[in-house]
Amino acid sequence: MTYQLTGCIPMLETLNLTQTIDFYTNKLGFQLIELYPDSHHPTWANIKRENVEIMFTTQTASPKEAVKSSLYLYPTNVDAVWEEIKGIMEIELPIQTFDYGMREFAIRDCNGHLLHFGKQTI
Repeated sequence: MTYQLTGCIPMLETLNLTQTIDFYTNKLGFQLIELYPDSHHPTWANIKRENVEIMFTTQTASPKEAVKSSLYLYPTNVDAVWEEIKGIMEIELPIQTFDYGMREFAIRDCNGHLLHFGKQTI
């Protein structure tokens, strides 16, 4: 190969971009870093927290065709995130340590995307 990949930023679809931005910034501590075309009629947003970026775009497919995604987020202390989130959000998968060497839990965002928070244990 004559090139290197320098990163990957997932782009997820949403029916309500304003609600999605609110969920990620107010509940998960992300910051809005870009919005297009403007704050009155946004169709695309980029959010960031530490080294994690996620882009969102307004959904173009019908709700039946929309694909729900899973994202794995790797905090430095998964138990601290668990303690912060467990009382304020519905939990999809409670925290546990799995045989494959991950301690993780999962929630769904306001669009139905599954967010796993995990830390390797081995």
